[in-house]
Amino acid sequence: MDTISSEFLDIYFTVDEFLLAIAIMAAAMVLLFILLLVNMGKTKKIRKKYEAFMQGKNAESLEETLVRRIQQVEELLESESKNRENIQQISDALKCTFQKVGMVKYDAFHEMGGKLSFSLALLDQKNDGFIINAMHSREGCYTYIKEILDGNSIIVLADEEKEALDIAMGTKDEKIEKTE
Repeated sequence: MDTISSEFLDIYFTVDEFLLAIAIMAAAMVLLFILLLVNMGKTKKIRKKYEAFMQGKNAESLEETLVRRIQQVEELLESESKNRENIQQISDALKCTFQKVGMVKYDAFHEMGGKLSFSLALLDQKNDGFIINAMHSREGCYTYIKEILDGNSIIVLADEEKEALDIAMGTKDEKIEKTE
């Protein structure tokens, strides 16, 4: 068998072992060359993207764009904060407005027909408000108002007024006309 020796390294191996070592090194070099080509392709793609990003822009103009965007975001945050305050003010103001309505139409004196009389309850969020009772007769129209505090009246309520109050507070299904 032919052997190859190296006196410098003091190594002895056969020709087959030598050829196998060269084949392994050649395969490793081919693999490294393929990896080099793939890496060059990826680098080229990244360079194209970078050039497209920087095209027509220099570092100063890019910085100006970023600063302008940051200022816009700060302005939006400021505006959002003001909007929250305004919404809270509106919400607080709405607590004192009439939000609940109940109405019952009826014929007060059973003589005229047409149910021209009515009881109208107007309440805020805390069920405070008033009831307007307008009774229509042949002689005229009589209007009364009764204060409501926390859903109750100090003055005795008529059936139609109670019904309008119940409708406004949501304790009774809405009914526009009283049937008798």
